[in-house]
Amino acid sequence: MKHLILLGDGMSDYPIDVLGGKTALEYASTPHMDRMAAEGTLGLIDTIPPGLPPGSDVANLSVLGYNPKDCYTGRGPLEAANMGVALSPEDIAFRCNLVTLRDGIDPVMEDFTAGHISSLEAKAIIADLEIAIGSETFSFHPGVGYRHLLVWKGGESELVATPPHDITDKAIGAYLPRGRGAEAINRLMRLSREFLADHPVNRERTERGLRPATSIWLWGQGRAPRIRKMMERFRIRGGIISAVDLLNGIGVYAGLEVLPVEGATGYIDTNYRGKAEKALAVLKELDLVFIHVEAPDEMGHEGNVEGKVKAIEDFDAQVVGTVLQGIGNLGPFRIAVLSDHPTPLSLKTHVADPSPFAVLSSLPGENQGRGTNFGEETAALSGNLISPGYRFMETFIRNWRTFVGSDTRYKEKRQAYGKKD
Repeated sequence: MKHLILLGDGMSDYPIDVLGGKTALEYASTPHMDRMAAEGTLGLIDTIPPGLPPGSDVANLSVLGYNPKDCYTGRGPLEAANMGVALSPEDIAFRCNLVTLRDGIDPVMEDFTAGHISSLEAKAIIADLEIAIGSETFSFHPGVGYRHLLVWKGGESELVATPPHDITDKAIGAYLPRGRGAEAINRLMRLSREFLADHPVNRERTERGLRPATSIWLWGQGRAPRIRKMMERFRIRGGIISAVDLLNGIGVYAGLEVLPVEGATGYIDTNYRGKAEKALAVLKELDLVFIHVEAPDEMGHEGNVEGKVKAIEDFDAQVVGTVLQGIGNLGPFRIAVLSDHPTPLSLKTHVADPSPFAVLSSLPGENQGRGTNFGEETAALSGNLISPGYRFMETFIRNWRTFVGSDTRYKEKRQAYGKKD
């Protein structure tokens, strides 16, 4: 049995006037996801447990079958796993964004990606930051694009730090890290601003009309988690395809093979088709592949309506469509398509509402076939809700026929999809 999970990060949304009262997902042309919803089983998945932040870290742990309340410690250590940065028990790993702050008495978070700075430019900046302000206590490690890592040896993890994508266009003063250990973290961010003010990479970017990386922003801190391998849990061999260190780090902890794809960027220009073709190729040997596409989430954070619609349509045509065309050659299969959480264009950040999913199976008796399209409202009207969301994976692998036949026992927490103003 072959299992494929196709996840459009942040694909779910709220209705907006500019799209005629539809969400980006409802407005986009998605014939392949619509087919899965019509022929398969449609519903909602509730990936964010109460009290935890609605981020891709928590949500994707849920999708892969882990209860985040048992294993989530923060985003930083998950990214460290994929970057090959070993953490001692006393180490704290922070996500380190390169950002653009707009100067003022209270600087404003102008761009949490520093103009989607390239990995090559960012690597030079991070290397120079390590020399200038790094130490035996604080070490910088380069990642991809604007996403990097800081490790604090013997550090504090209980401080409160805000994700920079939550405060776009807002003054940062009220959102600086606070609590035990915050003084040291705020000092590093302040020193980075002083150092980067005249950095050669920033001078070149400014001359080219691009946004400079004016500061680091530290958040998502945590210690190394304990996560049981999927092979031990489900006796399956799996792989993950993503351009994002966070998702690949979750894959490393879960025992999934990280499968690189040339041209995968974590942005709207990613190699969508290459991800699908890679998945079909490796499924000749593996039992499960998780394809993650970051582009819809990035467009949601930017508030880019046209970009998000295009990202969803490219995901549908080049990932879902390619998979549906080729999966029949591999024998019996189940394919799931879903969003991990909504990233509403109107808010430019994540929310905890349930998101649509659809599962299509090649086996008789495993599809409801209610003939509807793939969207937030139709998913809510389906009557199917998997909550808590971490029950999805075991259901998908072991008990899908049971779910299709009697889904009411999965509705432990009713949470209707809310249309927001």
